[in-house]
Amino acid sequence: MLFLAHLRLLKTTRKIKRVFILLSILFCISAKGYSQGGFTLPQDLEKDKISFRLINNLVVIPVDVNGTMLTFLLDTGVKSTIMFSVSEVDSLQLNNATSVKLRGLGAGGTIPALRSKNNRIKIGDAVDDSHTLYVIFDKSLNLSTRMGIPVHGIIGYEFFKNLVVKTNYTSKKLTFYNPITYQAEKCNKCELFDLIFQNKKAYMDIDVEASGFSKEVTLLIDSGSSDAIWLFDEKDFIDTTLKKSFDDFLGQGLSGSIFGKRSKLAKINIGSFELKNVKVAFPDKKSMGNIKFFDEREGSLGGDILKRFTVIYNYPDKTISLKKNAQFKAPFHYNMSGITLKHDGVVVVKEKSTVNNGVNTDASSAVSISLSDIYSFYLAPRFIVSEIREGSPAALAGILKGDEIISVNGKDTYRYKLRDLIGLFASRAGKKIMLKIKRNGIVFKKKFYLKEVL
Repeated sequence: MLFLAHLRLLKTTRKIKRVFILLSILFCISAKGYSQGGFTLPQDLEKDKISFRLINNLVVIPVDVNGTMLTFLLDTGVKSTIMFSVSEVDSLQLNNATSVKLRGLGAGGTIPALRSKNNRIKIGDAVDDSHTLYVIFDKSLNLSTRMGIPVHGIIGYEFFKNLVVKTNYTSKKLTFYNPITYQAEKCNKCELFDLIFQNKKAYMDIDVEASGFSKEVTLLIDSGSSDAIWLFDEKDFIDTTLKKSFDDFLGQGLSGSIFGKRSKLAKINIGSFELKNVKVAFPDKKSMGNIKFFDEREGSLGGDILKRFTVIYNYPDKTISLKKNAQFKAPFHYNMSGITLKHDGVVVVKEKSTVNNGVNTDASSAVSISLSDIYSFYLAPRFIVSEIREGSPAALAGILKGDEIISVNGKDTYRYKLRDLIGLFASRAGKKIMLKIKRNGIVFKKKFYLKEVL
C-alpha cells in the first residue's frame, strides 16, 4: 500500500536535467538489480479478461506464483513485487532467494526480507517467466488483517509495462491487451492524458483548489492507496486556506504507522473532469522519515479518485484514458468514528439450530412433532481496535486501542465483513453506533454518534 522503493540514478526530467534520488511508492530496497522481463500474452491472444474484488477502493486480483494461486493487490505505485502472509500458504516454491533489507514509509527502521529471482508469475493468460519477488516475513505487515480477506502480496509496474490495462470499477473486470494489436475504442466521453515516467513510475498533472487558492500538482498514480489524494506540502493549504483539519492515522507503512492530517479540497480538475469536496491527506514528516522524492512530485492520486472512472493504462504509449462512471459524483467519505479496525486472531462461534425429526402418530391418533437442537461451532475473525483517533467520538466514549469489538448495533461482529464496518463508520453524521467491547476479559457497552469534522 504505502511503502517506498529506493534507487539512485541520473535521468533527464521533462523540464531540466538533474541528479535525483527517486523513491517509488510502496517500499525502499537497499539492493540493486531488477528483472528486465514483464508480463506478455501468448502470440495468438490479443486480450484477456479477469474479475477482481474491490475492497476499500483497492483492486485485488488472483495471481499464480510458481503454480500456487494467491491473492495480490494491484498497485500502479510499486515497481517490484512484494509478498506477505507467506505463512498462510500451504505450499509455495520460491527460487534463488537471497537476504536483503527493506525500508519504507513509517517511523521505524529497516526490516529483513528475501529477494527471490526467476519465478513464474501468471495473471489470467499473461505470464512473466523471470519475475523477482521480495518476501517479507514480519507478521505485523500482514495486509490480510487490514483488508479482511487473505492478501498475499502487491504487484505493479512489471504487470503494466508490456500491456494495455483497462480497469472497469463498475463491472469489476480487468482487461489487458497486447499493445501491438490494441486499438482504442471510440469514446466521446473519454479523455486521454500524457503520463510522466520517472524511474518506472507513472505521474500526471492535475489542478487542486482550496478556498480560492489553486495549484497544479504532479501526482504519482497510486492505485494501491485507498485515499483520494495525498499532498506532501501542507503549508500551501492547511496553513493558509484550509480552515478545518484533524490529525489521523493514514495507513500502515513498511517501517511503521503513517500519521498526518486530513482535510478537504474545494475541488480538483483532471482535464475537464471536476470533482468537488475531495478528501485530502497530508502525511507528517516523521512518517516520511528521511525519504526524499524527485523534485516535481507533490503527492499521490489514489483509489478513491480512480474508482470514479474506467481507467485505461497504456504504459507502452505513456498515456492514460479516463471515462467517468456512475460513482463519479458520489461523496467523499472519511472515518467519522475515529476507530481503525483489523482482524487479529479468531474466536470460537457457537450457533444453535433446531431440526425437525419428523411427525409421529400413536394409537389414539395423537400427533407429536419431534424437535432437537443442534449446535455448530466454527472459527471467526476477531475485530480489534488497531488505532483510535484522539478527540474522536469513539475516543470520547472511552474506547481504547486494543479493545475487542464483539458487536456493533446489536449485531455480532463475526456477521460483518471488515469493509462493511469501515463503511458504517463513514456513513453519515449523527448516526448512532452502539458497541459491545471486551477489555481484559470484561465486557463493556459503549455508545457514540458519528460526527462531521470537515
